[in-house]
Amino acid sequence: MKTILITGAGTGLGKELALAYAQEGNRIILVGRTQSHLDEVRQMIGKTNGSAMSASCDITDSNRVEQLLFNLNKTEKIDQVINNAGIGYFGPLQEISADKISHMIDTNVKGTIYITKAILPTFLERNAGKIMNIISTAGLRGKVHETAYCASKFAIRGFTEALVKELENTSISVSGVYMGGMDTPFWDENNFVTDRSRLKSAKEVAWEILERETETELIIG
Repeated sequence: MKTILITGAGTGLGKELALAYAQEGNRIILVGRTQSHLDEVRQMIGKTNGSAMSASCDITDSNRVEQLLFNLNKTEKIDQVINNAGIGYFGPLQEISADKISHMIDTNVKGTIYITKAILPTFLERNAGKIMNIISTAGLRGKVHETAYCASKFAIRGFTEALVKELENTSISVSGVYMGGMDTPFWDENNFVTDRSRLKSAKEVAWEILERETETELIIG
Protein backbone atom coordinates (compact mmCIF):
# COMPACT_ATOMS: atom_id res chain seq x y z
CA MET A 1 0.00 0.00 0.00
CA LYS A 2 1.22 3.47 -0.89
CA THR A 3 0.20 6.77 0.64
CA ILE A 4 -0.63 9.18 -2.18
CA LEU A 5 -1.25 12.91 -1.87
CA ILE A 6 -3.54 14.27 -4.61
CA THR A 7 -4.21 17.98 -5.12
CA GLY A 8 -7.48 19.20 -6.59
CA ALA A 9 -8.97 16.00 -5.18
CA GLY A 10 -12.46 17.29 -4.47
CA THR A 11 -13.88 17.18 -8.01
CA GLY A 12 -13.19 16.09 -11.57
CA LEU A 13 -10.07 14.14 -12.40
CA GLY A 14 -8.60 14.55 -8.93
CA LYS A 15 -11.67 12.94 -7.39
CA GLU A 16 -11.59 10.05 -9.87
CA LEU A 17 -7.86 9.53 -9.34
CA ALA A 18 -8.47 9.36 -5.60
CA LEU A 19 -11.25 6.80 -6.02
CA ALA A 20 -9.22 4.70 -8.46
CA TYR A 21 -6.03 4.63 -6.41
CA ALA A 22 -8.00 3.95 -3.23
CA GLN A 23 -9.73 1.03 -4.95
CA GLU A 24 -6.27 -0.42 -5.59
CA GLY A 25 -5.59 -0.44 -1.85
CA ASN A 26 -3.70 2.81 -1.42
CA ARG A 27 -4.16 5.40 1.32
CA ILE A 28 -5.18 8.76 -0.13
CA ILE A 29 -4.49 12.26 1.21
CA LEU A 30 -7.08 14.51 -0.39
CA VAL A 31 -5.97 18.13 -0.79
CA GLY A 32 -8.08 20.95 -2.23
CA ARG A 33 -9.67 24.32 -1.57
CA THR A 34 -13.17 23.20 -0.52
CA GLN A 35 -13.35 21.03 2.57
CA SER A 36 -16.92 19.86 1.87
CA HIS A 37 -15.90 18.44 -1.52
CA LEU A 38 -12.90 16.68 0.01
CA ASP A 39 -15.05 15.23 2.79
CA GLU A 40 -17.51 13.89 0.24
CA VAL A 41 -14.73 12.04 -1.59
CA ARG A 42 -13.29 10.79 1.69
CA GLN A 43 -16.67 9.38 2.64
CA MET A 44 -17.01 7.68 -0.76
CA ILE A 45 -13.64 6.01 -0.22
CA GLY A 46 -14.63 5.02 3.31
CA LYS A 47 -17.79 3.31 2.08
CA THR A 48 -15.63 0.93 0.03
CA ASN A 49 -13.39 0.25 3.04
CA GLY A 50 -10.66 2.42 1.58
CA SER A 51 -8.32 4.65 3.58
CA ALA A 52 -8.30 8.43 3.16
CA MET A 53 -7.89 11.72 4.97
CA SER A 54 -8.60 15.24 3.78
CA ALA A 55 -6.87 18.58 4.26
CA SER A 56 -7.95 21.89 2.76
CA CYS A 57 -5.11 24.08 1.55
CA ASP A 58 -4.60 27.02 -0.77
CA ILE A 59 -1.67 25.64 -2.78
CA THR A 60 -0.93 29.09 -4.21
CA ASP A 61 0.27 30.12 -0.72
CA SER A 62 3.77 28.72 -0.18
CA ASN A 63 3.60 29.17 3.60
CA ARG A 64 0.37 27.17 3.85
CA VAL A 65 1.82 24.44 1.65
CA GLU A 66 4.94 24.21 3.81
CA GLN A 67 2.79 24.01 6.94
CA LEU A 68 0.57 21.34 5.39
CA LEU A 69 3.51 19.09 4.51
CA PHE A 70 5.18 19.74 7.87
CA ASN A 71 2.04 18.57 9.67
CA LEU A 72 1.45 15.61 7.35
CA ASN A 73 5.02 14.36 7.69
CA LYS A 74 4.47 13.97 11.43
CA THR A 75 1.94 11.20 10.92
CA GLU A 76 2.06 10.10 7.27
CA LYS A 77 4.74 8.49 5.12
CA ILE A 78 3.90 9.98 1.73
CA ASP A 79 5.08 7.79 -1.15
CA GLN A 80 3.63 9.67 -4.11
CA VAL A 81 2.36 13.12 -5.03
CA ILE A 82 -0.07 13.75 -7.88
CA ASN A 83 -0.11 17.45 -8.76
CA ASN A 84 -3.55 17.59 -10.33
CA ALA A 85 -5.01 20.95 -9.24
CA GLY A 86 -5.54 23.32 -12.13
CA ILE A 87 -7.83 26.00 -13.51
CA GLY A 88 -8.39 27.52 -16.94
CA TYR A 89 -9.79 30.69 -18.46
CA PHE A 90 -10.30 30.78 -22.21
CA GLY A 91 -11.00 33.22 -25.00
CA PRO A 92 -9.12 35.89 -26.97
CA LEU A 93 -6.09 37.03 -24.98
CA GLN A 94 -7.22 40.66 -24.92
CA GLU A 95 -10.43 39.59 -23.16
CA ILE A 96 -8.75 37.66 -20.32
CA SER A 97 -8.28 39.85 -17.26
CA ALA A 98 -4.99 40.21 -15.44
CA ASP A 99 -6.60 38.67 -12.35
CA LYS A 100 -7.57 35.54 -14.29
CA ILE A 101 -4.08 35.24 -15.78
CA SER A 102 -2.55 35.54 -12.32
CA HIS A 103 -5.00 32.98 -10.94
CA MET A 104 -3.96 30.45 -13.61
CA ILE A 105 -0.25 31.03 -13.10
CA ASP A 106 -0.59 30.88 -9.32
CA THR A 107 -2.60 27.65 -9.33
CA ASN A 108 -1.23 25.74 -12.30
CA VAL A 109 2.41 26.72 -12.01
CA LYS A 110 3.22 27.95 -8.53
CA GLY A 111 0.91 25.47 -6.82
CA THR A 112 2.59 22.53 -8.53
CA ILE A 113 6.05 23.85 -7.76
CA TYR A 114 5.24 24.64 -4.12
CA ILE A 115 3.81 21.17 -3.40
CA THR A 116 6.77 19.48 -5.11
CA LYS A 117 9.31 21.66 -3.31
CA ALA A 118 7.71 20.95 0.05
CA ILE A 119 7.71 17.14 -0.33
CA LEU A 120 11.07 16.84 -2.05
CA PRO A 121 13.31 16.94 1.07
CA THR A 122 11.45 13.92 2.48
CA PHE A 123 11.77 12.03 -0.80
CA LEU A 124 15.47 12.88 -1.06
CA GLU A 125 16.09 11.77 2.52
CA ARG A 126 14.54 8.39 1.75
CA ASN A 127 15.82 8.34 -1.86
CA ALA A 128 12.36 7.18 -2.86
CA GLY A 129 9.09 8.63 -4.03
CA LYS A 130 7.06 9.47 -7.10
CA ILE A 131 5.94 12.84 -8.47
CA MET A 132 3.25 12.88 -11.15
CA ASN A 133 2.26 16.18 -12.75
CA ILE A 134 -1.09 16.37 -14.53
CA ILE A 135 -0.39 18.81 -17.36
CA SER A 136 -2.77 18.59 -20.39
CA THR A 137 -2.08 18.56 -24.12
CA ALA A 138 -2.12 22.35 -23.79
CA GLY A 139 1.43 21.85 -22.56
CA LEU A 140 2.43 20.18 -25.84
CA ARG A 141 1.08 22.58 -28.45
CA GLY A 142 -0.50 25.99 -28.71
CA LYS A 143 -4.27 26.23 -29.09
CA VAL A 144 -6.60 29.01 -30.22
CA HIS A 145 -8.10 31.00 -27.33
CA GLU A 146 -5.89 29.18 -24.81
CA THR A 147 -2.89 31.52 -24.82
CA ALA A 148 -2.41 32.10 -21.09
CA TYR A 149 -3.63 28.60 -20.22
CA CYS A 150 -1.10 27.07 -22.63
CA ALA A 151 1.60 29.30 -21.14
CA SER A 152 0.89 27.87 -17.69
CA LYS A 153 0.92 24.30 -18.97
CA PHE A 154 4.08 24.76 -21.03
CA ALA A 155 5.67 26.08 -17.83
CA ILE A 156 4.81 22.89 -15.95
CA ARG A 157 6.04 20.80 -18.85
CA GLY A 158 9.40 22.56 -18.57
CA PHE A 159 9.39 22.17 -14.80
CA THR A 160 8.66 18.46 -15.11
CA GLU A 161 11.32 17.81 -17.74
CA ALA A 162 13.90 19.75 -15.73
CA LEU A 163 12.98 17.88 -12.55
CA VAL A 164 13.48 14.56 -14.35
CA LYS A 165 17.04 15.62 -15.14
CA GLU A 166 17.65 17.05 -11.68
CA LEU A 167 16.64 13.79 -10.02
CA GLU A 168 18.02 11.35 -12.60
CA ASN A 169 20.71 10.09 -10.18
CA THR A 170 18.15 9.32 -7.48
CA SER A 171 15.44 6.69 -7.12
CA ILE A 172 12.72 9.35 -7.23
CA SER A 173 10.54 9.06 -10.34
CA VAL A 174 8.94 12.02 -12.09
CA SER A 175 6.29 11.84 -14.79
CA GLY A 176 4.07 14.17 -16.80
CA VAL A 177 0.54 13.41 -17.98
CA TYR A 178 -0.76 15.13 -21.12
CA MET A 179 -4.43 14.51 -21.72
CA GLY A 180 -7.06 16.20 -23.82
CA GLY A 181 -10.31 17.69 -22.55
CA MET A 182 -12.50 15.68 -20.19
CA ASP A 183 -16.14 15.96 -19.17
CA THR A 184 -15.61 17.47 -15.73
CA PRO A 185 -16.80 20.49 -13.69
CA PHE A 186 -13.72 22.27 -15.12
CA TRP A 187 -16.02 23.50 -17.90
CA ASP A 188 -18.98 24.51 -15.73
CA GLU A 189 -18.04 28.16 -15.49
CA ASN A 190 -17.45 28.82 -19.19
CA ASN A 191 -18.89 27.89 -22.57
CA PHE A 192 -15.56 27.12 -24.22
CA VAL A 193 -16.61 23.48 -24.78
CA THR A 194 -20.17 23.30 -26.06
CA ASP A 195 -20.46 19.54 -26.63
CA ARG A 196 -19.04 17.73 -23.62
CA SER A 197 -20.50 14.40 -24.76
CA ARG A 198 -17.54 13.94 -27.12
CA LEU A 199 -15.06 14.14 -24.26
CA LYS A 200 -13.70 11.24 -22.24
CA SER A 201 -15.01 10.93 -18.70
CA ALA A 202 -12.67 11.76 -15.84
CA LYS A 203 -13.09 8.19 -14.59
CA GLU A 204 -11.82 6.76 -17.89
CA VAL A 205 -8.80 9.03 -17.85
CA ALA A 206 -8.06 8.30 -14.19
CA TRP A 207 -7.94 4.55 -14.77
CA GLU A 208 -5.75 4.97 -17.85
CA ILE A 209 -3.33 7.06 -15.81
CA LEU A 210 -3.23 4.43 -13.09
CA GLU A 211 -2.64 1.63 -15.57
CA ARG A 212 0.19 3.55 -17.30
CA GLU A 213 1.72 5.25 -14.28
CA THR A 214 5.16 3.68 -14.78
CA GLU A 215 5.63 5.69 -17.98
CA THR A 216 7.64 8.92 -17.73
CA GLU A 217 5.42 10.67 -20.26
CA LEU A 218 1.74 9.75 -20.63
CA ILE A 219 -0.10 11.20 -23.61
CA ILE A 220 -3.81 10.45 -23.41
CA GLY A 221 -5.89 11.48 -26.42
